[in-house]
Amino acid sequence: MTDKATLRAQALTARAAGGDRDALDGHLIAALAPHAGAVLAGYWPMRSEADPRAAMAAHDGPVALPVVTGPARPLTFRLWQGGALERGPFGTSHPPESAPEVRPDVLIVPLAGFDDRGNRLGYGGGFYDRTLELLRKLGPVLAVGLAFEVQRLPAIPTEPTDQPLDLIVTEGGARTPLR
Repeated sequence: MTDKATLRAQALTARAAGGDRDALDGHLIAALAPHAGAVLAGYWPMRSEADPRAAMAAHDGPVALPVVTGPARPLTFRLWQGGALERGPFGTSHPPESAPEVRPDVLIVPLAGFDDRGNRLGYGGGFYDRTLELLRKLGPVLAVGLAFEVQRLPAIPTEPTDQPLDLIVTEGGARTPLR
């Protein structure tokens, strides 16, 4: 099986081609609609990441963005109501410290690649794996991977610390991973 670094490079190269952004927006909005009122955590896209902002704006409930608090640590989430963002580590953007921290019920997860079993290939820092592990210990949370179809990989090798996705949304639709 191919190693994660090689798969990550393949997926990121493919991601640059993108996909139908309007279809992606529509499928993500529809997938989130049953979760009206829930605290939704999205992300501010970087480089060629699939962009969740239209769905975040359409969400009927509180919206938060992640904050990187340090290496090898879970993310925290601050309420975001459309105000100015601050620059964070690794090129991230997040609400200011004055924004209240919240616990998300639904988490839109960025990724480099995914497979049909719900395995996610991130960027190698483990932030979302640590975060999902912590959130799942505290209660139910829905992890929604957002990507373009070109980021689909045949299989991603997993480790015990890897956290699976509950739903994958692409411009082709929303689907529950095979388990």
